[in-house]
Amino acid sequence: MAHVLPTAKRVEVVAHLVEGAGIRPTSRLTGVSQPAILSLLLRVGEGCEQLHNRLVRDVDCRTIQVDEIWSYVRKKQSRVTDTDPAERGDAYTFVGMASASKLVISYRVGKRDEENTSAFIADLHARLVTVPQLYSDGWAPYVAAVGSSFALAGSVDYAQVVKRYNRKARKDDDHRYEPPREPFITKTPVFGVPDMNRASTSHIERQNLMIRMHIRRFTRLCNGFSKRLPHHKAAVALHMAFYNFCRPHEAHRVTPAMEAGLTDHVWSIEGLVTAALSEAPTEPPKPKPKALKLPELPAGAPTTPARALPNGRGFLRLVGSAPAAPVAPTEPEPPSKPPPAPKPRRGVQLSLFSDLDD
Repeated sequence: MAHVLPTAKRVEVVAHLVEGAGIRPTSRLTGVSQPAILSLLLRVGEGCEQLHNRLVRDVDCRTIQVDEIWSYVRKKQSRVTDTDPAERGDAYTFVGMASASKLVISYRVGKRDEENTSAFIADLHARLVTVPQLYSDGWAPYVAAVGSSFALAGSVDYAQVVKRYNRKARKDDDHRYEPPREPFITKTPVFGVPDMNRASTSHIERQNLMIRMHIRRFTRLCNGFSKRLPHHKAAVALHMAFYNFCRPHEAHRVTPAMEAGLTDHVWSIEGLVTAALSEAPTEPPKPKPKALKLPELPAGAPTTPARALPNGRGFLRLVGSAPAAPVAPTEPEPPSKPPPAPKPRRGVQLSLFSDLDD
């Protein structure tokens, strides 16, 4: 008869994993064998992915930041040979987060290529019901992916925020952590009418730190990296569910899912484990027409005209201010003093033969 972990022991194992403990420390702290921990991680991770598909949809948010965080499976990409499986090497995690609620709306684990970028943006688009302000870094495939999923900027305001980590502009030798700030950030509008004053990727970069602190497999310069891709994906799915539903955000005092209106209470780890292990497979959400949520204007300010285009192709909006009304010409003012009269010219007699002898 197979040994089945009791619920309390499962909760204890997951509680260590979501707080950044590795497989070996969790085994020592809980007394559960490493194969049993890996098996539980796979089952809970798959359930958390299905929970995300079912619960995180129809998200109403205005500003979204996306980024990708690097890790690897078994070995780094430079050491991958032709005989290695395709899952080995770089394993990037694409993350899309709402800036206001801090909710992780969409994520995807895979290679940093056009295929995974397009699939990630398509999944992000399918979970939204509002035309977003979307900000990303300078990864080139984002432009084609956003244009394809959001119908060529008909339902998105997209800008890229590029940070250049060069070392030539610094006057000292300490260039490890602080790059030059003046030409450091470049903001470029791509689609729609993005708010360039608020264009930033700071929130999603802080989320990258959260991932590295809470998933042992993402810790740099250590031997805790993933050895198999399914376990890597399961660890990411478990963290995202824990972050969205169980961990109160310090700024909001509630979980990101509560702030976004997806749930009304803080989930316990036991509730998350129970729900994940009993969750049935769920189809990913389908894209829905987006509603245009205009920014709040001061009292008395004129509203921005907007009209929906046919066949759900976006909105037609007035960009900028209207031209000023023509001003009627006014009569020129008379000069204070009359202009002086011109002086008459005096004639001069010229001698044409003064230099000749008589």
